[in-house]
Amino acid sequence: MSAESAERSARIERVVTSYELLMRRVATWHAPDLLEVAVTMSQAKVLYLAAASGGMHMSDLATRLGVSISTTSGLVERLVDHGLLTRHDDPADRRQVVVTITPTGLADLERFRELNAAQLRRLLARLRDPELDVVERATALLAAAADDPAPVTVTALPTPDPTIPGGRS
Repeated sequence: MSAESAERSARIERVVTSYELLMRRVATWHAPDLLEVAVTMSQAKVLYLAAASGGMHMSDLATRLGVSISTTSGLVERLVDHGLLTRHDDPADRRQVVVTITPTGLADLERFRELNAAQLRRLLARLRDPELDVVERATALLAAAADDPAPVTVTALPTPDPTIPGGRS
C-alpha cells in the first residue's frame, strides 16, 4: 500500500471513529425516549425494511435480516399484534406471505426519525456559523456520495480494537 493510500485509509478511520463517538453520545441523550417505544431493535429493523420496500415477502425479509423464517415470523407476529404491520398472502403466489407496514407503524418510524432530527438540531445549534458551514458542506458531500449507484458492500466486519475508543482495528 502506498503512503498516500495508507494516509487516506487512516483519515477515513479517523472519520469513522469520530462518527461512532458522536453516535454513542447522541444515543445516550435520547435513550430515555427510545425506551418508551414498545419495540425491540430487531423489530425496528423489520419496520424499517417493510417501510422501505412498501411490502416484502416474509422469506425476503428473513434473508435481509440474516435470520431464519421462524425468527422472522415471531418478530412479525409481535408487530402485527401491536398493529404496526399487516400480513397477507401474495395473490401471485399464495405460498408467499407479504408483510406491509401500517399507518401506525409509519407513525412510529416518523417518531424515531423526529427524535434523531431533534437531537441533531440541538447539537447543530451549539455550533458557530463557520463550523455549521463545514458540517453543511460535509453532509451535502456525503449525501451526494450516497446517491452513487455503485453498491457499497461489506465483506467482513472489522474486529473491534479495545485500545481505540470506538474500537476499529
